[in-house]
Formats: sequence, structure tokens, C-alpha cells
Amino acid sequence: MGVPKIALIGGGQIGGVLAQLFVTRRLGDVVIFDITQDMPSGKALDIAEASRIDGFDSKINGTNDYKDIAGADIVVVTAGVPRKPGMSRDDLLATNAKIISGVAENIKTYAPNAVVIVISNPLDAMVTLVQKATGFPPSRVIGQAGVLDSSRFASFIAWELGVSVKDVNAPVLGGHGDTMVPLIRYANVYGIPVLELLTRKYKDTKKASEVLEAIIARTRDAGGEVVRLLKTGSAFYSPASAAVQMAEAVIRDEKRVLPVCARLAGEFGVTGYYAGVLAALGKGGAEKILEFDLNAEEKAMFNNSLDAVKKLVEDMGRLGF
Repeated sequence: MGVPKIALIGGGQIGGVLAQLFVTRRLGDVVIFDITQDMPSGKALDIAEASRIDGFDSKINGTNDYKDIAGADIVVVTAGVPRKPGMSRDDLLATNAKIISGVAENIKTYAPNAVVIVISNPLDAMVTLVQKATGFPPSRVIGQAGVLDSSRFASFIAWELGVSVKDVNAPVLGGHGDTMVPLIRYANVYGIPVLELLTRKYKDTKKASEVLEAIIARTRDAGGEVVRLLKTGSAFYSPASAAVQMAEAVIRDEKRVLPVCARLAGEFGVTGYYAGVLAALGKGGAEKILEFDLNAEEKAMFNNSLDAVKKLVEDMGRLGF
């Protein structure tokens, strides 16, 4: 295999950060597509002019023509309008479904063998739409959600305990939004349960549980917190980093287990719907979903999250997508 070709659909805030991360990490050549005249070319040129400083030889170009994504190995979709203060991810459904439908048709035409990573919100609906419109095998169309949600969860835990986030594992399953499912009993610091460490810190089981619940609440609202602070857009640094981690696992065929939005085929008793699960990512995309037992509380939360996804898909169908 030659140098991987990475196509970014959407040259906005996330697209720009994605492009810089891909070339500085030397993961492949990059093309940024956007409908805004000349803007993607300007961003690409700006990043390319730092190649001597950042030490990369990767090619990066911007375009307003879908033909230039031809033959891409990885396509990352960020197209769509961002959330504004007071707007939920679901409010974006009608507007972004129209945009993503057109994007998917062009991916199908020009990059038929690509692994597609969707970031656009509402995530669970948009990744469903891309898979349906392209007709790609479900394993090759995945959504970025759990990697970011888990990173946020782990970061808040690390800050609370005063430890390195590199030693925190805090998986989050389910949909990307208010119904996400943080797996409390699997959250740990180098194998030690987070709740145990919090209990030792506060010397009070009730207080430890309250602190952990507050962390979970902040994790669920993390995107909204950023939106309220920015006032004119939504998160872009962290979603871009999360998508690059997924893409790197695919490009390097790492078989790395990451929490992603993947379509289920019987796992967890679900068939035909996308949901946040743990999957091994390799050159074929989400090559294997890791199924494990959920306790009654986790199962109830997962089902609640799945119900929200089903409603989004139904609403999208009523809109004609």
C-alpha cells in the first residue's frame, strides 16, 4: 500500500484541526473539501507552509470539487452546521440530514473503497444515513462518539483524583448525547476502581458516589458546556483528536479496541442499529465488536440510549431520508 489518502469533508473548525493533525502525525496525504469557495485551499496552504517547522512531507490540498477525493482510503465527515447555544444535537437533524445525504452520494461515487468516519451531529442518525446512502458494508462506516465521550469522562476523573489521565480507563457506550452510558464499574485508574479511590479520598461512600455522579453529569453535558463557553460554535479540538485516533487505528491496521458508533448485528440483543460499543478497528473499519455482559442498570441505560437512536432514525425517515 502506498501513502494513504485521507479526505476531509468539511473544512470548518474541526476540518482544519483534523488536517493539521493528520499531516503532523504523518498519517497520509490530505485533501480538504468544502463548498465555500477557496477556503479549503487557504487552510491547506497555511498548514503546508509550516511543513518545514513541523517536519512533515505529507501533501495537503484544498478543493471545492468532490472529484479530488477520488481514491481516498479514509474519509472523515464533519460537514453540517454546528450546534448553537440552546440547541440540542437533535435540533440539527433536518438541516444536517440534507447536507449529509449529498455528501454520502459523492463518497459513494469517488471513494467507494474508503472507511468512513462520521463526526457530524446528531451522530447516531448521520452515521446511519451515510451507511444507507453509500451502501457500504456497515463495518466501513463508523461514527466518532465514544472515543471523545470516554476521553472527557477520563479527563474529569483524572482531574478529580490528581492523577495522569494516561492511566485512567473510563469507557462510555450508547448514543452520543444525553443518553450516553458511562460504565461506572469498569472505570479505573491502572486497574483500581475509580469509586474505591474516591471513597478513600473522601472517606465517605455517599460523598464518593455523589462526586462520581457529578462527573458523569458533566460528561453527558460536556459538549453543551463547550458550546455555552464558546457562544459561537461547538467543540472542535477534542472531536478532531478523537477522529484521528480512530483513523490511525484503521490506517495502521492496529486492531485497537476503541468505543465507537458501529452497527450491531445481534450484539447486546440489537440488530440493524448503530450504537456506541467497543470495537476493534483495523483496515476493514470496525472489524469486531466486543460483546460483554451488562448488569441490569447498564442494560436499562443502554436500551434507553438505543430508544433515542431509534427515534432519531424514525424521525429522519419521516423527513424522507
